[in-house]
Amino acid sequence: MLKALQNLDRRWIFLLMGLAVGVPILVIGITGRTFPETPTPLAQSVFDAVNELDAGDKVLLSFDYDPASEGELAPMATAFVRHCAQRKLKMYFMALWPVGPRMVQQNIRRVIEQDYPDLVYGEDYVDLGFKAGNEAVIKVIVTDLRQYFTTDSKGTPVEEIPMMREVRSVQDMDLLVNVSAGYPGSKEWVLYASTPFGRSASNPEGFQTVAGCTGVQAPLMYPYIPKQLAGLLGAIKGAAEYEFLVNEWVREQRIAEALVAGGMAEAEAADLATTFAKSPGAAEEWTVSGAAASMSPEAKSDLIRVADAPIPGKYLEGQRRMGPQLVAHLLMVLLIIVGNVIFFMSRKRGGAR
Repeated sequence: MLKALQNLDRRWIFLLMGLAVGVPILVIGITGRTFPETPTPLAQSVFDAVNELDAGDKVLLSFDYDPASEGELAPMATAFVRHCAQRKLKMYFMALWPVGPRMVQQNIRRVIEQDYPDLVYGEDYVDLGFKAGNEAVIKVIVTDLRQYFTTDSKGTPVEEIPMMREVRSVQDMDLLVNVSAGYPGSKEWVLYASTPFGRSASNPEGFQTVAGCTGVQAPLMYPYIPKQLAGLLGAIKGAAEYEFLVNEWVREQRIAEALVAGGMAEAEAADLATTFAKSPGAAEEWTVSGAAASMSPEAKSDLIRVADAPIPGKYLEGQRRMGPQLVAHLLMVLLIIVGNVIFFMSRKRGGAR
């Protein structure tokens, strides 16, 4: 067996890797189920930075990536937009990459226009478009945003956009969100915006900064955590963790809204929503108990529908992509272990001879 493993055709390894990637994709695609995620402190910090804001607070979202890195970064960008929309935050979109506006428009169409049609352009969100100049743009807009952004992406003067009337610079924002594939991106936002003007001991009213970036870029950003950078999402793993947190929170919010609409107090509704979000079947069991006697049949039906509603696939892309990555990584670890075992056994036999 040792000799057979030593002379194993490498094409069998390629086949195993192909199956490790292909089978999870097929299984997840057919069943719709994903692997569970346990968020790390970095992902939790990103979630908390967005979640601690109040409705109406201002968030600048700079999408500095292109289709080449969309596989890693699109899921986190989508989760950011959904989280901000659900929190009813005012979203200011921009880009330092030429293809960035395409990424912005894609998320506006898929998230805001489809799932939050009550949000009004110019009052709840605005697309300022792309500006060339790399970090020079950041250096200017941190003190005078209108020097570069005189109109939005549609050509409307910023003076005519309601949500732009009180905004003069990046310092008027409450949170800065950057999704970056490289230069210019997260590092430049930290160096020229967050470090001199962000929240600190000397500037407690300053804005916070969170970022999502590719795997190769993440190690360069760790030194800036937690002072200049409140949280960081690294590659598809970070996207999946944040996506999981946002999905669970949105479900809780919608369940709580259904309970309040049924006549329940907000505090009690929030406690029950947490339980029902973790175990959707519990909502249906609760509706037949005495505790739900005061709710109308229509309110009970709405509660069950919201609690059991499946999460749309566009909000599960990060978790779905973690499936094949996890299995492929496990196979790589196994092959490394087997390879070392073969090496040391061969060395031992050679020494005996």
